[in-house]
Amino acid sequence: MGGTTEGLLVLSNGRFFRGKLRGAPVEATGEVIFNTSMTGYQEILTDPSYTGQIVTMTYPQIGNYGVNADDMESKSIHASALIVCELSHMSSNWRATQSLDEWLIKHRIPVLEGVDTRSLVKAIRSGGECSGLLVPSDSLHTLDELREEALDLPSMVGQNLARQVSTRESYFWPSEEETKPITVIAYDFGIKYNILRIMNSLGISVTVVPWNTSAEEVLEMNPEGIFLSNGPGDPAATGKYAIKIIQKLIKENIPIFGICLGHQILALALNAKTKKMKLGHRGANHPVKNLLNKKVEITSQNHGFEILKESLPKNVEITHKSLFDNCIEGIKLKNKPVFSVQYHPESNPGPQDSVYLFKQFINEVKKYVKKKRY
Repeated sequence: MGGTTEGLLVLSNGRFFRGKLRGAPVEATGEVIFNTSMTGYQEILTDPSYTGQIVTMTYPQIGNYGVNADDMESKSIHASALIVCELSHMSSNWRATQSLDEWLIKHRIPVLEGVDTRSLVKAIRSGGECSGLLVPSDSLHTLDELREEALDLPSMVGQNLARQVSTRESYFWPSEEETKPITVIAYDFGIKYNILRIMNSLGISVTVVPWNTSAEEVLEMNPEGIFLSNGPGDPAATGKYAIKIIQKLIKENIPIFGICLGHQILALALNAKTKKMKLGHRGANHPVKNLLNKKVEITSQNHGFEILKESLPKNVEITHKSLFDNCIEGIKLKNKPVFSVQYHPESNPGPQDSVYLFKQFINEVKKYVKKKRY
């Protein structure tokens, strides 16, 4: 168990919350957000999309089943810090290799326990997501000084965080299929491992490339499909570099599938616009309506930006919408095999309602390959 000291979370809107500082006793800064998932804290903390964020878990007790090597969604923790009501120091699961507390200490990540998370979530819901500063209570700064420091923290708007988390070198994830697999190039804006696991299990071999790999380099690899991954930060900031690349690839008529940040960057490449939401979607219980088949999916989500509906060009069709706030959750090009969704169909953590989207992508790739051969 890590050492215990008093800790303080100070928001840029002036609110502050006290608790016990566990995990690594270090300061942390970031955008303060909340996630409504009851489980999946390890997957959430290791999801690169949470880079630059202090994650508040709304479920009252976190950590009861510990952590293990199999549930990692990347090589390390990407969230800046964790806020919980109660931290369990005992791991009651046969798969656990460490307690959550031990794991956070190892990765130098602080966790603030004993916080009134209901009050914190209400503050975020009413005032909107904002930056925050987590420090030990014995900090030499006064509360007013900490408030000023929190106020000076940068907004998520304008930050290209994909370049921080993307792979520096291309790498290969082979398919589990023994027959000739489908070959897909995946742009890594902050890709989760479970996306690669699912594609591999469905017969796709994936070459993962850095976020700013040129269209010419990708086309030289002769891809049968292109995937645009999830990731952190402002899509418009990442799009300054990625939009022209994606536009060139769209012209080639190769099937393209985007998720989360990849969905937003695709929309920008199609001349739409994005904006920061007052309150993002983060949890494993978000209802989304598929407008094509009229079915409702319960989805896993993590995003703080959205596509502006009025900015979409006429050749783009909205395929999915949120039943919480009607924001756009899916789009497709009417005349090309190009589509994307705002949520996470790989769902780790979360329900498996939307895995069909990977199969839909495979079907488009098979059509493309057949047309290319003949």
